[in-house]
Parts: sequence; structure tokens; C-alpha cells
Amino acid sequence: MQMNTPSRSTIRLTRRGRLALIATGAVVAGTAVAVPLLVMGGDENTRPTSLVIPEGWRATQVYEAVDKALALPAGTTKKSLAKTDLKLPNDAEGNPEGYLFPATYPLDEKTTPEQLLRAMAETAHKKFNGAPIAAGAERNAMNVYQAVTIASIVQAEAATKDDMGKVARVIFNRLERGMPLQMDSTINYALGRATLRTSTKDTRLDSPYNSYQRMGLPPTPIDNPGEEAMRAAIDPTPGDWLYFVTVKPGDTRFTADYAEHQRNVAEFNRIQKNSASPAAK
Repeated sequence: MQMNTPSRSTIRLTRRGRLALIATGAVVAGTAVAVPLLVMGGDENTRPTSLVIPEGWRATQVYEAVDKALALPAGTTKKSLAKTDLKLPNDAEGNPEGYLFPATYPLDEKTTPEQLLRAMAETAHKKFNGAPIAAGAERNAMNVYQAVTIASIVQAEAATKDDMGKVARVIFNRLERGMPLQMDSTINYALGRATLRTSTKDTRLDSPYNSYQRMGLPPTPIDNPGEEAMRAAIDPTPGDWLYFVTVKPGDTRFTADYAEHQRNVAEFNRIQKNSASPAAK
């Protein structure tokens, strides 16, 4: 049965599942979370002994973190990709996005960018190609690379770990019904930014990562997901949801009914309006 979806001129799903009405060009603003570079075991005068890569960081953020941790000129780690033989799937076509696994990596005086990148990719290979993940991907009629791509969207969109399985189910339900994903996280990736503010113009971006204009999954992962996002991607929570909106922190509502979703969005907008300071009005 064909599922109807609201016109793209009136509705969009935003990063973290927030939805904004854009018929008049208005965009609901949220609060972006800034993740600092995390290095451990050092101070201003000593080299750190380990590097923490958080879940959801993009490859560009990982490259910058490695440069800083190893006190290298900006751009060194990215350039090193050309001479680093990473263990990546054929579908990746040499692009390590999604396979720089988030974890803590030890550093010493001889650590190189190539060693760190290889360690991240090898860790991802072991985590993602084990029997549970591979079998789960096959069970959902996809390969592991597609599962990693879905997990990367889940990582970017889910407001909490508890929401990951439901966000994954929304993705599956939309794909199965031939609906565009309409995820702002994919547009943010194309534009190299992290924001909750997405304009109508942004949704018309000519990019394979524009999930408003392009059907199906983006061509690559959009960040480096962790294990929980991967588990959600291969074993999404059962449900018929097509929409979700974070009304307030800790209160993300999922529904298959557009009218109910509109009511949830209206409540979200009321809360945002009431919490706005006089100076912001």
C-alpha cells in the first residue's frame, strides 16, 4: 500500500528528530552539542598518552584530533590517507568515513597518523564484520556497509541511546515505503557543518547526501558510529513509526500518524516559544 507523506514544502525532519514547519520559511532552532577534543594523560608540556575518539565524530574531526594529539601541522593526517592501506570494504572505495571506530587509542613518542588510522579501521573491521553484525545485516536484506551507513544516521539523529532503535525503525519504515529520509544530518554532512538550523534553500541542495531530494541511503556513512548505533541498525525496535520529534529533553515522540505528529510539533513549538528569553524575541 502506498504511504502518503506531507509535502516537502510543509514538513521536514531535522537532526535529533526535531521537526520544523517551513511553509513560511521559519525554522525551529535547537541547541547543538559541541564535543571537545578529548586527550588523556598529558598536560601543556607533555604529549598525551591516549586519544579518545567520541561516537559520532566525522572523519574530518578525527583527522584534526590526530593532528593535534601528535602535534602535527593541520592537514597532515588527512594527507597520510594516500599512503595508508586501510582495511575497508569495497563499497567504501577508499573513503574511511564510518570505519574510524570511536574508542580510546594509546599514544607514544613514535605513534604516527598512519598507525592510528589503521588501528581505527582494523577495530571497525573486527567490530562490524563479526557474526552478529554480518548476520543482522543479512537478515535485514542489506550488506554491512549499508548497516554502517544507517548506524551513522542513527548516531546523528537519536537524542538518547534509548531512542536509537526507534530512529532506526523510522529509517527502515521510510525506505520500505519509498519515502525520502528527510534527515537534516545528511545535509549537514554535505555542508560540513553541525547545526539544527536548516533552511528551505538547504533542502534543495544538489548533493547525493541531500535526503530530501535523493531517495534511499546516502552514498557513504555520515559519521563514525558506535556499537549501540550499530546494534540499532541491525535490530531496530519493532514499530510502525514514520515521524519523530523531541518535544523537550528526554521526551522524543514517535508516531505513524501525521496528525498526531503535528500536535507533538505544536507542543514543541509552544515550549520553545515560552522558553525564549525576552532578548531573543
